[in-house]
Amino acid sequence: MSEKKGAQATSPLKDFMAGGFGGVCLVLSGHPFDTIKVRLQTMPAVPPGQKPMYTSALDCCKKTIAREGPRGLYKGMSAPMAGIVPIFALCFAANDVGKKLQMKHKDDKLSLLQLFNAGAFSGVCTTVVMAPGERIKCLLQVQQGGTEPAKYKGSIDCAKQLFKEGGIRSIYKGSLATLIRDVPASGLYFASYEVLMRLLTPANGDRSQLSPIRTLFAGGMAGVANWAWALPPDTIKSRLQTAPEGTYKGWMDAYRALIKEEGHSALFRGIKPVMLRAFVANAACFFGVECARSAFNYCGL
Repeated sequence: MSEKKGAQATSPLKDFMAGGFGGVCLVLSGHPFDTIKVRLQTMPAVPPGQKPMYTSALDCCKKTIAREGPRGLYKGMSAPMAGIVPIFALCFAANDVGKKLQMKHKDDKLSLLQLFNAGAFSGVCTTVVMAPGERIKCLLQVQQGGTEPAKYKGSIDCAKQLFKEGGIRSIYKGSLATLIRDVPASGLYFASYEVLMRLLTPANGDRSQLSPIRTLFAGGMAGVANWAWALPPDTIKSRLQTAPEGTYKGWMDAYRALIKEEGHSALFRGIKPVMLRAFVANAACFFGVECARSAFNYCGL
């Protein structure tokens, strides 16, 4: 079956540019949810009977706005925004390359496993770019608005201080945890989106003609599939990347400490804002990608 009108009728360059635009859409729509997620994941444990810093995602949102104003929900956004264009551009381009590497003919329809492999390949490629931005983002997000002055003035200041404290290794702290999170999650991300788009497209139809609602739904569910896998390793990554130097020997040590202190349920802390963000942000992302692709086709690019 030919897919010239489908997702495979693209080029790495087109997907590079479309992915960058989709990444901008994702950050703008999803960063407030991400801030709440990180703060829930990294809030200190309290003895039995004492009230935690945040009792729920809504409580975290209310307290953040009360202390820091609405801008507090966008704290740390400059780091992912600065990196999101190359990250998502590389992500979508690598996914396209991963597809082509498995195709014997240009019109081949890839299997579910092949779609997963292509997505996993993109996860490997993006970790190198994503890990430093994730580290800086998390450190800025956990700075609570209060009486004490913030340690970091912004993304650039944070990067400078990290490099001064521990060199490039400090900036890339948590890279292995990011890789464990992103490789399987990216496979699920792209495979689930492609399968849903195939199911939603009428037989012999042009998927570029799908209604925005169907595209948004497929993108949102792809985000949910991604985070269904990614949340536990993301929790460990956040703990590892925001802990003072020397707290953990690595991601496995961070995992053992978390389970010992708080149990396995701590791995899923913040699941509500995570899944809400996953649907909203990735619906916006894929919709942006499809709009960019359509624009390229309309302009004859």
